[in-house]
Amino acid sequence: MIDLHTHTLFSDGELVRRAESAGYRFMAVTDHADRSNLDPIIPRLVRAVAEINRHNRVQTLAGIELTHAPPATIGPLATEARRLGASIVVVHGETVVEPVTLGTNRAALEADIDIPAHPGLLNEEEAALAARRGILLEISGRKGHSFTNGHVARMAQKTGTGLVLNSDAHGPGDLLSRETARRIVLGAGLDDAAFAAMIHISQALVERRRDARAS
Repeated sequence: MIDLHTHTLFSDGELVRRAESAGYRFMAVTDHADRSNLDPIIPRLVRAVAEINRHNRVQTLAGIELTHAPPATIGPLATEARRLGASIVVVHGETVVEPVTLGTNRAALEADIDIPAHPGLLNEEEAALAARRGILLEISGRKGHSFTNGHVARMAQKTGTGLVLNSDAHGPGDLLSRETARRIVLGAGLDDAAFAAMIHISQALVERRRDARAS
């Protein structure tokens, strides 16, 4: 399993250890942030995962989820997140179960990010923009956020946009087994070939971001 959208209280070693026990290969810790807490979270997480990775088989990337930020601030916040060392930048998309500001998806897709999480009822133009910019759309394992997985999958298929499956875990109990992940993909109207492709796409993103950090 590769999971690029998880949450801890900063870098909770328990989450990483449980992910390793569940057979995960790679994960990203992407705690919620806006301007108020970006600076303390990312540098601490970068240091923590560097240490954790020396002692675990599962390799962890330092990331961030920009959450409920005003759309006009998303671009600058994403740039700052990269400067501080975030390998994976996620934006909390326009899920149908939270009052996310309209325009968040579009602002995220115009910024230096990797994944708009649970982007809700994004339209075909937005999905096409993601495809052009190499940004990946998320199929979510999180309750509520998963309501629009089928719509996101259809938009990705229409526009040729890459898809990833993430748990959006908020605790160790939310981590997904491979079979549960597969069933979520099938439930979104996709097939086993799409599931395999999503794992491959996630792996490619991990390798690209790790190479970028090493250079």
